[in-house]
Amino acid sequence: MKVMLGLSGGVDSAVAAYYLKKQGHEVIACFMRNWDALASGDYLGNPTINNEQCPQEKDYDDAVGVAKKLGIPLLRIDFIKEYWDEVFAYLLDEYKHGRTPNPDIFCNRYIKFDAFLQFALKQGCDMIAMGHYAKRVDKDGVAYLLKSFDKEKDQTYFLSQITQKQLSYTLFPLSDVNKAEVRRVAKELGLDIATKKDSTGICFIGERRFKEFLQNFIPAQKGKIIDIETNKYIKDHDGVMFYTIGQRKGLGIGGISGEKSDSYFVVKKDVKNSILYVARGEENQYLLSDSCIVKRMNYISAKPRNGAHLNCKFRYRQKDQGVTIEYIDDDSVKLIFDKPYKAVTPGQAAVLYDGEICLGGGLIDSTYINGKRNDI
Repeated sequence: MKVMLGLSGGVDSAVAAYYLKKQGHEVIACFMRNWDALASGDYLGNPTINNEQCPQEKDYDDAVGVAKKLGIPLLRIDFIKEYWDEVFAYLLDEYKHGRTPNPDIFCNRYIKFDAFLQFALKQGCDMIAMGHYAKRVDKDGVAYLLKSFDKEKDQTYFLSQITQKQLSYTLFPLSDVNKAEVRRVAKELGLDIATKKDSTGICFIGERRFKEFLQNFIPAQKGKIIDIETNKYIKDHDGVMFYTIGQRKGLGIGGISGEKSDSYFVVKKDVKNSILYVARGEENQYLLSDSCIVKRMNYISAKPRNGAHLNCKFRYRQKDQGVTIEYIDDDSVKLIFDKPYKAVTPGQAAVLYDGEICLGGGLIDSTYINGKRNDI
């Protein structure tokens, strides 16, 4: 089978390429370039300012080294316009509205498993493959997305918006191994990237001083930080869009004379009036919700029955949380929590599971406690 693999320059996709070759596939690697730091005005990624090689170009050099070592051809493709239109514009719009988006989820749906898939098919490939930690199982002509063997690295949360068609064209060579084994294999193969650290930050944009990065695109609107319990003014903030529900670090609120020393957490954002509300203590009541409305729902393989009890992740690497699903319309559902959960955040993904099967998910639109909306 002719397979095009997304080779990122990291250890996961490198070992995925090795496994595909070992399984007898004809492997073509392809490096995706989807962010132009200079054209976008992102000076933090400008190598002439940082006096070092752009991280994206370093990743490409690493991909070249891996392809040469494994004896596979390497193509390079730009999806800069597609990434801006389908992923980055969405990210900016969400932040402007005070929400906390997860662009990696839409990067998977529109870039890695759409634009890349179409490119691969035009090159005569039968399938695509990625270095994601996830598993595909086929039954009765339907492809199901399952959690990977390595539960610590499982990435099905980020794949919750891919479609049945996209999944049916995809292989996940790392489905049954853990990260330690991947690094061991890379070292055994003599790959220079065997000990390369995992990528973090936004998909294709990478690690950034995020507040400064966003200020290149969204003008800062200063406002007040208010203690929601006492309605007392604490200090000014740089812009509500730079903070997320449940955030503790980066608030710049130290000890206040004469008051208890519990850390402050972001509990609500008033975008219209540019007010950031905080409360003391990790277990404060203002962080709790007992239900939420989820929109832009996507079902990968099977749509659960109305009233089904399922598991849900509201954040990556979060433990499964019990919920009951109630349908509102084809696009929206209400999730009723087994008990109040902390820091369920509008803009983030709610991803549904039936045991090991990732059913899909959507975007958290609003949260509630005791029947009252608590995110505005």
